[in-house]
Amino acid sequence: MSCLVRRVRFLVSSLLAFALVHTAYAEQSVKPLPDYSKVPGISGSLLSVGSDTLAGMTTLWVEEFKSYYPNVNAQVQASGSATAPPALTEGTAHLGPMSRPMRLREIEAFEREHGYKPTALRVAIDAIGVFVHKDNPIKGLNFRQIDGIFSETLRCGGVRNIENWRELGIKQPWAKHRFQLFGRNSVSGTYGYFKQNALCGGDFKNRVNEQPGSASVVQSVALSISGIGYTGIGYRVAGVRQVPVVKTGDQYVHATRENILSGAYPLSRFLYVYVNKHPNKPLSPVEQEFLTFIFSKQGQELVEKDGYVSIPHEYAKQELAKVGL
Repeated sequence: MSCLVRRVRFLVSSLLAFALVHTAYAEQSVKPLPDYSKVPGISGSLLSVGSDTLAGMTTLWVEEFKSYYPNVNAQVQASGSATAPPALTEGTAHLGPMSRPMRLREIEAFEREHGYKPTALRVAIDAIGVFVHKDNPIKGLNFRQIDGIFSETLRCGGVRNIENWRELGIKQPWAKHRFQLFGRNSVSGTYGYFKQNALCGGDFKNRVNEQPGSASVVQSVALSISGIGYTGIGYRVAGVRQVPVVKTGDQYVHATRENILSGAYPLSRFLYVYVNKHPNKPLSPVEQEFLTFIFSKQGQELVEKDGYVSIPHEYAKQELAKVGL
């Protein structure tokens, strides 16, 4: 399959996911999520391998789950979304958190090994934020400007590369500073999402400092007076400011819960956990209970605690049905 066809399919899947994020709450029932109830006899091991974006959330889930079931041995390895598909394919992980949908070649590799496709569960809603130093006075950015800052190829309609804060109208002492650019590395789903959406598929500049984790991005920006970086909004810290953005023009939109759910904020997405669910066999009891917990009131409260947007009741019900729960 050609690279062009793969890219078109990826873009279509991204657009569909984007649309689903903004219809999720428009269609939801007002019925609250169920409380989680402990069941007897649950023990065993759980290994999660995948997204750094979901690392904090997954760790919160694991810690709370172990408070119900002390005999469960659960571990979280968070090196990037690209590490989840091979771990699931090779059977070295039970859970594959990803901040993007699996790519076609990743699904095909899994299917060649197991004879069926992996199961994708939408576990939370995220938004990508653009961060600057907390004292930076920039009011907002549109996609043309973001493209000019981070990309050489200018596919979002920009007319030039933007190299410093003066070119964005920021006065002294900021005007003299050239950007220090920070972002995720290429194994991250956040990297791919930002590239396809905010940069319209264009290539990153070579001088973007690729970080191994989302926390590293915001920490680097906080320490750099001229810094600017992108990552999930759940990772903002005191030393940075999240910049409102807009696709075109200057009516900048903040990444509030309301704007994410309404679709006004243009950089939002589902977050996923992939599992290896045989079509005719149940998951192990410990996997079943962990997934039930994720989609309970307690599990989704931890999603909100980590700075993301929770899944509504009707969607939680649909996701659990995918694994026979």
